[in-house]
Amino acid sequence: MNLTNIALERRQFTLLIIATLVISGIQAYFSIPRAQDPGFIIRAAQVITYFPGASPERVEELVSDKLEEKIRQMPELDFVTSENKTGVSIIVVNIRESYTDMRPIWDNLRRKVDEASRDLPEGTSTPIVNDEFGDVYGIVYGITGDGFSYAEIKEVADNVRNDLLLIEDVAKVDILGAQDERIFVEYKPSRLNEIGISPKQLASALSSRNIINPGGEIYTELETITLEPSGDFESIRDLRSTLINIPGSNELVSLGDIAHIYRGYIDPPKNFMRLNGEQALGLAVAMRSGGNITNLGSIVEQRMEEILQSYPIGIDFKKVAMESDIVNKTVSDFVSNLLQAIVVVTLVMLAFLGLRTGVIVAVLIPVAIASTLFVMTLLDIGMDQISLAALMIALGLLVDNAIVMAESIMVKMSDGIERKKAALEAANELKIPLLTSSLTTSAAFLPIYLAESAIGEYTAPLFKVVTITLLCSFLVALTLIPLLCVLFIRLKQKQQGGFFDVLTERYLVVLNWVLRHKAISSAAVIGAFGLAMVALGWVPKIFFPPKTDPIFTIEIEFPLGTPLAYTEKRINEIESYLDTELLSKDDKTPGIRNWATFLGNGGVRFVLTHSPKPATSNYAFILVNTTEGGKLVDALMAKVDNYLFDNLADGQYTIRKLENGTAIKHPVAVRISGKDSDQLFKIADSIKRRLSEFNGTRNIQDNWGLSQKKMRIKIDPQRAQRAGITHSDIATSLQTAFSGITLTEFREGDKIIPVIMRSHSAGSRNYETAGTLGVLNNQGVSVPITQLADPELVFQPAQIFRRNGEKTLEVFADLDTHLTAAQVNAELIPWLEKAQQSWPVGYRWTLGGEAESSGKANESIAEKLPIAGFIICILLMGQFNCIRRTVIILLTIPLALIGVSFGLLAAKSYFGFMTFLGVISLAGIVINNAIVLLDRMNQEHDDFGHSWQEAVINACQSRFRPILLTTFTTVLGLIPLWLGGGPMWEPMAVTIIFGLLVSTVLTLLVIPLIFSIFFGIKYQAQ
Repeated sequence: MNLTNIALERRQFTLLIIATLVISGIQAYFSIPRAQDPGFIIRAAQVITYFPGASPERVEELVSDKLEEKIRQMPELDFVTSENKTGVSIIVVNIRESYTDMRPIWDNLRRKVDEASRDLPEGTSTPIVNDEFGDVYGIVYGITGDGFSYAEIKEVADNVRNDLLLIEDVAKVDILGAQDERIFVEYKPSRLNEIGISPKQLASALSSRNIINPGGEIYTELETITLEPSGDFESIRDLRSTLINIPGSNELVSLGDIAHIYRGYIDPPKNFMRLNGEQALGLAVAMRSGGNITNLGSIVEQRMEEILQSYPIGIDFKKVAMESDIVNKTVSDFVSNLLQAIVVVTLVMLAFLGLRTGVIVAVLIPVAIASTLFVMTLLDIGMDQISLAALMIALGLLVDNAIVMAESIMVKMSDGIERKKAALEAANELKIPLLTSSLTTSAAFLPIYLAESAIGEYTAPLFKVVTITLLCSFLVALTLIPLLCVLFIRLKQKQQGGFFDVLTERYLVVLNWVLRHKAISSAAVIGAFGLAMVALGWVPKIFFPPKTDPIFTIEIEFPLGTPLAYTEKRINEIESYLDTELLSKDDKTPGIRNWATFLGNGGVRFVLTHSPKPATSNYAFILVNTTEGGKLVDALMAKVDNYLFDNLADGQYTIRKLENGTAIKHPVAVRISGKDSDQLFKIADSIKRRLSEFNGTRNIQDNWGLSQKKMRIKIDPQRAQRAGITHSDIATSLQTAFSGITLTEFREGDKIIPVIMRSHSAGSRNYETAGTLGVLNNQGVSVPITQLADPELVFQPAQIFRRNGEKTLEVFADLDTHLTAAQVNAELIPWLEKAQQSWPVGYRWTLGGEAESSGKANESIAEKLPIAGFIICILLMGQFNCIRRTVIILLTIPLALIGVSFGLLAAKSYFGFMTFLGVISLAGIVINNAIVLLDRMNQEHDDFGHSWQEAVINACQSRFRPILLTTFTTVLGLIPLWLGGGPMWEPMAVTIIFGLLVSTVLTLLVIPLIFSIFFGIKYQAQ
């Protein structure tokens, strides 16, 4: 089927199809799902198990070890880590990145955990498997109520949550900072001692009272009637009126006479939220799969404004995180860059090709892009910064197709060939070379799409969108461009002395010299390449730069065991500084717009790269929104860093921007694994000292933290037995005196509220009073604990981390802007290799941080490179049926790195993953130009009967203008992305711009040079 012939024969039909595609593309632009990033699968799940009162060592041995043993039997497992703290085991199960269907894997994980839970010691909770760890809550609101109680704000949050759940695209709505309700039974030890009731007896009496026992069934001739005796508490009044037997007598006393019973919230709180320093609750909204975040954001924002009108003054809703705002700005900025690029390319076409030809070529750009958007909607590809960047990458390539086609048609028409015949001949000559070049460029991006890694998923739209765009461009170049050329091209008498004529003459002079001096030219190219490779080593290496969004975060950690009340006190001081020094009084003044503080946990995953920390009292997370991004965020972060450095001597802090790609918490990290904790700490200290020697490392710490105090009550069994007291009596008395124990549950509708029994002074005692507590024996006599046990204060590891069943300690560091992780690792790795020789047998190190993430990403892509290479070779062999021509094209690809290295140095940019994508794109353009040039050489020799000397010169002269125009349009089209794309896209734009400028020279000079060397063509001086 000849598409060009159909397009020319059925013009109106062709124009109708093109118009339909353009209109469909415009509609697709407004309806296509939008996101800031394409996202990737979170292949991690948490297994949380509580073992109240157990030390980290006992949690590790009795809980984590048994669970990990079963979990490690999963064939899909990549690695498993565990965090063992006092009373809790947090296991994170990480699955290999080659797996994409997570549901059966998580089901298998649950089965493994259920098997292991049978062997857990008595007193441990049922392990909680959280496989929704990766859910993203892109919309977060804070609810404050000036003059309203917490209960009233909570009621507002519940009502708003129910309203938001009615929105179609809303999957989940979580309330942040909510406090769990409790019913407290507080007693005075002296009162219990007076009537001879121990806390254990009181707990037993209440637990046995609040149960639901079946009463059996009555069977009659016609029906069965179930008997349900009452038993559970239906009100607090029932709880207060519960009668308690006094031991040793027949007397009864009501619970309300010996204890204060009231309803409240968990005390002390485990975590809570504040907004700009005020008490607040948060509402986090997760979007259903396949939803449109920009549409959802506007709907939620409108709905929140409507709901607010129904509440009295004082209740206020404030945006904490709104992904749709960032997405709209990201898409708007990229579309602006894309439109600027289109305008620049169009102007270049008009300037160098004339009005008619320039317009014809420029028409291809909006048609190809509109067609691409339409196909993207059909394939469920959303619009994000990756897919938009792919359009920018493809811009120069798709223009090349139109330039080459239009140029070829014009040449044939100038040779006297009739319009339609000229168009058909040009299309027939170029359709295979253009298709081959498009497919080879697409194949260059294939390893990214096939890479079995999170980065591969993140950047997969590059391959899809580039392929779609190039194929759309190819089809338009075969149909619309010939049609427009036939309809509108009017050839004029060619005038000599134009810009391209002068440039072509000078180019031919240089080309002839290069071809006559092959040895010197080859040596110059090889020398330039060697120098470029040396220079590339001087370019800073950064895997992914941070985002430029108007957001930054502050994480603060105090020593483990720090009460939440102290954490809150210290955070109050930090919030006071933010309020008085950095808060913008109006949106016109640069500064902080607002901030949300999560005390005791890390909030929610409001972006894909944020991994919230589980509840811990020594931790606080502050999400700071600023009035603008970019340099203002850097300035504010510097001020906060200076303040915390001077005023937070008792804690550790991390200030960071949001990350692009996958999350990297610390750029430099070293993991040490071994059996003995003390030896791990010795090795870690030496690594910390080495890291501190670098100029630019800061916040050097390890993930185990400082040791933690523990009061060990060493019970003497003989003394306790003589006193008539059991170990359980002592434990119950201690627990009720200091923290309280859960007796039973109070049911209210669909709510279940735990009933907590504790001493009236619980929470206000210190460890010195532990020995003064009395324990009632079976005769009702109070015996001081000091007569039964010996309290002693000891230190224990605050937390123990394991990786794949081994104790693993991680040392990490943050870096100043002038220092990169690659620079640190380049010196650190040789030092570690030498230092390991003096470590005991069984201790080893591995790199984490940026080195691990970039290594995994690069390795996953490198594994698929042979597939791309094979496809490219097959395509080139299919095109030329010649190994030597295929080798010529492949040899020119690495030469493009000459421009890349010097360009990155000149622009003071860096080499990272996006630079790597630029190199791939550049390789596609080089292959494209080389294919067209070599194909023209074959035509000159085979079809026109010229000698190889003439064929090479004529082909270079013929393809000089199209190749040069492709370079101009691509380079000028990428300048807006260089200047306005930010640190994420600047290195890719710089790579293509400078690499293409040099590779164009190499294409026009080195390809004929190598071709002449390979085929033994000699040239005489002219």
